[in-house]
Amino acid sequence: MKKIIFAAIVMIAGFSTTIMAQTSATVDATPAGAVLIVPMTIAQTAPLHFGSITLLATTAAGTVTLASNSNTRTFSAGVVAAGVISDPATNAAYDVTGTYNETYALTLPPADITLTEVGGTNAATMTVTAFTARFNGASADATTSTLSDTGTDDFTLGATLNLAIGQTGGVYAGTFPVTVDYN
Repeated sequence: MKKIIFAAIVMIAGFSTTIMAQTSATVDATPAGAVLIVPMTIAQTAPLHFGSITLLATTAAGTVTLASNSNTRTFSAGVVAAGVISDPATNAAYDVTGTYNETYALTLPPADITLTEVGGTNAATMTVTAFTARFNGASADATTSTLSDTGTDDFTLGATLNLAIGQTGGVYAGTFPVTVDYN
């Protein structure tokens, strides 16, 4: 019987022994991260200019189209290139900077931009419509692009100048917005 009591005491002692379990654990988590977006900038490097134009007749309206990737103009109806080119045609050109390899969208001017005669007494106006953009190295017009691995890009603009019947001769000027923003 002593053996049974002794065995019972050993068993009770075995069950009452404090067993230490692991109370903490450590794991190397994947690295923490963040995405830092550099504010975009846009700078105009050349103005949009349709060049010198001759109105052939006071009875016909006309248009001058300047493609986005060329200073070559296309004329319609009552206008032609001026015989003396005092002001050559130029595409508007822009440099863009921001976060490298990020895509962005270009917002072109609204449908009609008004150019107003500078210094004239008539305050005559013309409209500019159909803006198009060509990004550096692109083969077609677009309104989205990707910044390079150095965070830069550039593009040029073209548009159509609309002359009214009997348009007043003179120098015309105006402004228009061009906006870039990340997609």
